Amino acid sequence: MKIDKSQVEHVAQLARLHFNEEQLEMFVNQLNTILDYFDKLQDLDTTAIEPTSHVVATHNALRDDEVKSFDANDLLLKNAPSEEYKCYKVPKVIE
Repeated sequence: MKIDKSQVEHVAQLARLHFNEEQLEMFVNQLNTILDYFDKLQDLDTTAIEPTSHVVATHNALRDDEVKSFDANDLLLKNAPSEEYKCYKVPKVIE
């Protein structure tokens, strides 16, 4: 598949971009070079290669969720602008 100048002009118009003739030719050449690389990839035999989602093996780096007790509520409430019934008291935001 090759890109021609009219296709580049059409996409530029959709993106509200304005290019001179030299820039249009440069983009046509660059896009065609990229598409040539994709054509080369199509020639590769990948039948023996398993599909992957990542190049390197990954593992979950997150810790397991565990329920823990927290007995320092008084320390947290010291940071509150105001408190009521051992809870943060905040201004009403819903009418």
